Amino acid sequence: MTPWLDAFLPAFGLIALGAFLKRRLLREDAVWAGIERLVFWVLLPCLLASSLSSVNLGTLPIGGMAAALWIALLLGAAASLLMARGFGQAHPAATSVLQGGIRFNNLLGFAITGAVFGAPGTALAAVTVGLIVPCVQLIITPAFAMGGGRRPRPAALLRQVALNPLIIGCAAGFVLAALGGLPPGLGPLARTLGQASVSLGLLAVGAALGAEAMRDRLALQGATTAWKLLVMPAMTLALSLAFGLEPLPATIATVFMAQPTATTAYVMARMMGGDAPLMAAMTTLQHVVAVATLPLWLAILWAILPLT
Repeated sequence: MTPWLDAFLPAFGLIALGAFLKRRLLREDAVWAGIERLVFWVLLPCLLASSLSSVNLGTLPIGGMAAALWIALLLGAAASLLMARGFGQAHPAATSVLQGGIRFNNLLGFAITGAVFGAPGTALAAVTVGLIVPCVQLIITPAFAMGGGRRPRPAALLRQVALNPLIIGCAAGFVLAALGGLPPGLGPLARTLGQASVSLGLLAVGAALGAEAMRDRLALQGATTAWKLLVMPAMTLALSLAFGLEPLPATIATVFMAQPTATTAYVMARMMGGDAPLMAAMTTLQHVVAVATLPLWLAILWAILPLT
């Protein structure tokens, strides 16, 4: 039980602590908005860059991981939009179902894979984030733009993806890895900043969750949650094995696709014309259900893949 407690108690404990702090001690929204900006623009890119800078790129199965993840995301996006249509939802709600069906909480993913698999897991987690984030952005951004009857501009879309700090952090990590890693002094600094991203980020995740709107369209929420937390990781695992990935890369890819949707999905829904109340409810429900499904997925992976 010790490895399981070490993996999940800190991660979900920080989320619960963040929810408590938001309601009892640090109630000002500006405090948490500042923490979110710090994590997104500085700390998490440092984690990605420092994790990738120390790996041998030639030994990473980037091609197989990309194929498995991108095919799963494309199939997941199509299924999410069909699900929204089947439930008779308008375009704003459809974008929320899309985000709930394919986005993921990368901070929770880093916390769990780092705790269970150590430095190799963290390095592969950084690769996974670098593969998922641009694909997700290239799917979601045009989906929002089409709501107003406007055709998305390719140049603006590519610029938005290229300026994403997570993409910049991954690109910097790949370049540094090719150059031999971070120089002395900067390496420990980047790693220290990166380590802070997980704790502060999970606290901010907890602060962003709320149960106020969870009764809204429960059937749609339940279907999207089941798709995201059960079907998407199962599909990713099947694709990973089909493309011949070794146990650890297949496990990391599956664990990340089993994460609940990103809490920033609510902000994106609010700013770009989505159904923000539905997105908030869906995000909260997925994080609650993930308390049970994430340990289940790790147990399944440990049982069927030779990870030891």
